[in-house]
Amino acid sequence: MRNHKTLRTFYTLILTQTFSLIGSQMTGLAVGIKVFNDTGQATPLAMASFFGTLPRLISASFAGVFADRWDRRVVMAISDAGQAVGTLLLMISFASGEFQLWHLYAVVLIQSVFGVFQDPAFGASVTMLVPDEHRDRANAVRQLTGPMSGIVAPILAGLLFAAIGAIGVMAIDIFTFAVAVIVVLLVHIPRPEQTDEGRIMQGTIWQESVVGFRYLWSRRPMLVLITAATLVNFFFNGIGVLFTPYILTLTGSEATLGTLMGVMSAGSVLGGVIMSVWGGTRPRIHTILPGIAITGMFLALFGITRSPAVMGIVLFLLLLPLPMVNAAFMSVLQIKTPADLQGRVLAAVNQVAMFFTPLAALSAGPLADHVFEPAVGGPGWDTVAPLVGSDAGAGIGLIALICGTMITVIGLVFYAVPGIRNMEAILPDYEPVAAQEPADSAAGTPADLPATRAAVPS
Repeated sequence: MRNHKTLRTFYTLILTQTFSLIGSQMTGLAVGIKVFNDTGQATPLAMASFFGTLPRLISASFAGVFADRWDRRVVMAISDAGQAVGTLLLMISFASGEFQLWHLYAVVLIQSVFGVFQDPAFGASVTMLVPDEHRDRANAVRQLTGPMSGIVAPILAGLLFAAIGAIGVMAIDIFTFAVAVIVVLLVHIPRPEQTDEGRIMQGTIWQESVVGFRYLWSRRPMLVLITAATLVNFFFNGIGVLFTPYILTLTGSEATLGTLMGVMSAGSVLGGVIMSVWGGTRPRIHTILPGIAITGMFLALFGITRSPAVMGIVLFLLLLPLPMVNAAFMSVLQIKTPADLQGRVLAAVNQVAMFFTPLAALSAGPLADHVFEPAVGGPGWDTVAPLVGSDAGAGIGLIALICGTMITVIGLVFYAVPGIRNMEAILPDYEPVAAQEPADSAAGTPADLPATRAAVPS
């Protein structure tokens, strides 16, 4: 009975987070199109991405401490509320007619500071809400939130933008945040028992902020796998911030951009559905690293496509493996980490995995605007012209080809390492146990009854 109740809580949270993401992506798409149309450059969008990733690199470990110390419902509610405040400030900027690029950068920075608390709190909550036999499917469903909103948001943004403008779209975004905050405060998320490892690693906020890194260092195969994710994120996010200018340059159509973004999200939805039905491989590593290599292959193909129809097919297949990769990766982290340490460990994972992403965002725009695009048709371009062409946008296409090739190589090289392929047998599993709670506690505050559950060999 308890499993059914907690699973219901998980799916309630998933639905509300998807609803909130639709609003956020509507705002992001509208602002992104306006900025590129006004400036004609990719650098401002890349700079916005930089400010969005910077707090995750700097403060994620502290966010993980609060995700383990506080009621995780409260952490998620504060995260949503803070991001809503950022959207409100941007809406005021637009309404005043005084919008400037630095306003966008400041708002993105504010939203990222609050958003950094969301992932460790939600990811650690999954362990307490979903039993292990359902966790791969649950993580796959969680992966659907982004692509589902990615399908709906461009359509709604296109319809609503003409009718109510950017300010109206932002008002809807704020409403979706409010719904998310209310729902997350009404549900109950069990708190985990304290394990022996969790008790040993107790300390001040500063001391606990490094607990996740210490844990990963002691599980070297896990750390090496996360290093692979770091490299993949560098190349994938570097080209990712150039998708909008690339497609607009090739097609000259905002409608086509919205359609292709929706098609790409549809591929991710299908991947999540497949994973939720299939459950992935055992060991999960056979899903993770081959999936990364396949994603790299389609990203490379994206760089050499010119036709919108072919581009749509490639984008659909590009994101199809990622929900499977991410769901399996998250399940490995959850089952290999004690539940009372997961906020800090998942935060450390995010911090390590995003280590080079700000650099990618910071360099992608200038590389596209000042190096690769100006090189199109110049000396030596004939070498790559048969692959990416010689028209406007070919420089960004070459960046995509390079990034995709590197991601494929990373997936195959790490998959060839025996210690990584066998990590699930090497590292122990941890079975999550909820702390006992007072029967009359409506708020779900855990009783102070720490206990431990021995590791179960994999």
